[in-house]
Amino acid sequence: MPSLSRAESIARGASITVASYHVDLDLTGGGERFHSHVTVRFRATGTESFAEVKPAKLLVVRLNGTDLDPAVLDDNRLPLTGLAEQNTLTVEAEMAYTNTGEGMHRFVDPADGETYLYAMSFLDDVQRIFAAFDQPDLKAPVTLSVTAPEHWTVAANAELAASPSPGRWEFAPTLPIATYFFTLIAGPWHVRRDSHDDIPLGIYCRRSLAEHLDTDAEEILTVTRQCLDRFHQLFDERYPFGKYDQAFVPEFNAGAMENPGLVTFRDDYVFRSAVTDSQRELRATTIAHEMAHMWFGDLVTMRWWDDLWLNESFAEYLGTRVTAEATRFDRAWTTFALRRKAWGYAADQRPSTHPVAPERVADAAEGLLNFDGISYAKGASVLRQLVAWLGDEAFLAGLNDHFARHRLGNATLAELMESLSARSGRELGDWAAAWLRTAQVNTLRAEVAVDADGRYTEVAIAQTAPATHPVLRPHRVGVGRYAVDGTAERFEIDLDPKIDDGRTLLAGLAGEPAAAVLLLNDGDLTFAKVRLDAASADAVPLLLPRLADPLARALLWGEALDAATDGERPVTGLVNLITVALPAEREVIIIEDVLALSRSLIDRYLDPLARQAALARVAEACRRLLNGAAPRESLQLAAARGLIATTTDVGLLAGWLVGRDVPDGLAVDTELRWTVLGRMVVLGAAGEADIAAEAAADPSAAGAERAARSRAALPDPAAKQAAWEIIVSSTELSNRLIEATAQGFWQPEQLELTAEYVGRYFVDMPAAAQLRTPWVAEEVAKLAFPRHAVSQPTREAAAALLARDDVTRGLRRVVVDADDDLRRALVARTAVAATTA
Repeated sequence: MPSLSRAESIARGASITVASYHVDLDLTGGGERFHSHVTVRFRATGTESFAEVKPAKLLVVRLNGTDLDPAVLDDNRLPLTGLAEQNTLTVEAEMAYTNTGEGMHRFVDPADGETYLYAMSFLDDVQRIFAAFDQPDLKAPVTLSVTAPEHWTVAANAELAASPSPGRWEFAPTLPIATYFFTLIAGPWHVRRDSHDDIPLGIYCRRSLAEHLDTDAEEILTVTRQCLDRFHQLFDERYPFGKYDQAFVPEFNAGAMENPGLVTFRDDYVFRSAVTDSQRELRATTIAHEMAHMWFGDLVTMRWWDDLWLNESFAEYLGTRVTAEATRFDRAWTTFALRRKAWGYAADQRPSTHPVAPERVADAAEGLLNFDGISYAKGASVLRQLVAWLGDEAFLAGLNDHFARHRLGNATLAELMESLSARSGRELGDWAAAWLRTAQVNTLRAEVAVDADGRYTEVAIAQTAPATHPVLRPHRVGVGRYAVDGTAERFEIDLDPKIDDGRTLLAGLAGEPAAAVLLLNDGDLTFAKVRLDAASADAVPLLLPRLADPLARALLWGEALDAATDGERPVTGLVNLITVALPAEREVIIIEDVLALSRSLIDRYLDPLARQAALARVAEACRRLLNGAAPRESLQLAAARGLIATTTDVGLLAGWLVGRDVPDGLAVDTELRWTVLGRMVVLGAAGEADIAAEAAADPSAAGAERAARSRAALPDPAAKQAAWEIIVSSTELSNRLIEATAQGFWQPEQLELTAEYVGRYFVDMPAAAQLRTPWVAEEVAKLAFPRHAVSQPTREAAAALLARDDVTRGLRRVVVDADDDLRRALVARTAVAATTA
């Protein structure tokens, strides 16, 4: 199937203006197909164009009253010739349901046998639902009618206009929207309704999750109200799309999708077991992120995917900001500093890096690849830096001008910069060129000289850039001077490489007493890796347990993790820091992310014996943390999860499953049981019978996913073979079940057992990637990569795959980046070997 190119979209956008879509869907057929009927009214300045449709069977094509032969359909392209100035296109087709989270996804709930549907039109999949001019700058109102089983509930982008008979749903026309925002949900949904500030609110989930949604409904609605209020304070334009529904849907690929009027979320956000505060914060920031899209993306839409950052970077920045400013999750920037920016830094240093705002994205398929840590986290960081530079008042004035100029239309980077420049009085061309049009990340290093009396004789910030992307950027950064007792002095300074050539003297510090720790980018205003001076790095273990500011702690942990990732400091040093400082930590997000990010390094950077010793030390730190946590605290759950993931004490784990020696207040509920069982499976202390028994006790979709992951982790040759067949050849199982299988397959404790599959990945994955849609294929390829096979032969096999000409773009990117991670791990292991030789 050809992907729409940028050149094609520009040409078609110049010749076609869509007036309206009238869509009629019949969902009462069998389990494989539904009936689609669409009438498109549009104007044309030329005589030829094309629409897109991906039918199971094309039934009728009628253009301006003349029937066309359905055989004219070429793949997904429907040629249109003999166009007039005013045109009417009618397309009737049988369309296929999917199990990939795209198009019209169909799900049968294993908990009760009920069927649920939802439409996911992103990025170019509305054509799996009805024929359309499927590109972001051909926006038009959509009027939807649906025939569905009488006992179902149907909701869509617009409010219900009429229900003329049982099972018939007719919706009001939407405002002009891009085709990739079309959605609906259909099924026996459980719904809770409310209103706020004259905006109708609704939240939906499957009936089998109703009790869990009801438990959290007030929190979800409170966050929604608070975010709406804050956005209305920030923006002159009120929320424009009428109602604001939020549906938690099964087997969703993304975290959420910003469909105007009906935002869809993965229903993992309907918590069925105890969760940490950071999980609740993530749900809140996701709600705020999608709400930000109502302005950035929905009200004003990018013209083409090269301006994806106008959607995602702004939603990431505003979602974090509004969560921190308007909800109880006032430490969202701490989470952003450690979790989201780690994602951005990793993506920006890989071979696949790209600018935040690329000059050209060749086609829609390439656009899909750019939904990464650069378009989200780096872009949001760049915006935070811009706000620090322009000032908040000028920044918001520019955004409001942008909305007013392009309301319900499309816009580009240049048009946004024009609004920001006009309202701030600053020329932003050089800033945009440095920050938005160039790739890779700068490093800021503290260079410190201290005299015999312990006073600074010189302090400088040295900015460097990688040789492949030698761009030094302007930065506004905070500098924090921390005493061992945690007290601090902080100031901000501008770094301008045009003036100081990348080395900025902090003249005001000369003669001052040297701080225990000198922290660059204190306050996290810019996007840059930082490195402490040697004395500061040595003092971090003393400072962290005494430091009150969670954001500063997150930045220090991030620096330590990044230095280990780059091989500048040994992973064993990071483990030492965890042993000393983590048991005193009380910020859940820091605990969770330090454990997750360090675990990846421990598993890949250390040989098996060193890894085992390191994990034992981390497990002991988690045990101390757990013993110090109050019962039923979020902190207790985070510590328990950390202990489960690192311990080899199968007696402890088995005891928890039967209620023995469980810490007071810790609920070994459904999700924690699966976590414990999963670890026991990896350690060889539980088998298929245990998995089957747990799955029987948890006959839910989530339970099926946990069981699939656990079965793939079994240390048994037959189980590995069965799991591999699912990974490389199954199209019957849904996206989430295949991904769960891939997630469980590779275990660092099972290197010998899985050795034969290292080579098979590189042989089998090109064909496997062709079997699936790009989104699912890329995710499976990423999860199934043999990331623990850290060796030169693995890299050679990767190189051989990349030399093939039948590798999809998604798979190529996965392997290029994963191979770079292997390169880093090999460098780190070589350094350790040289040190110990």
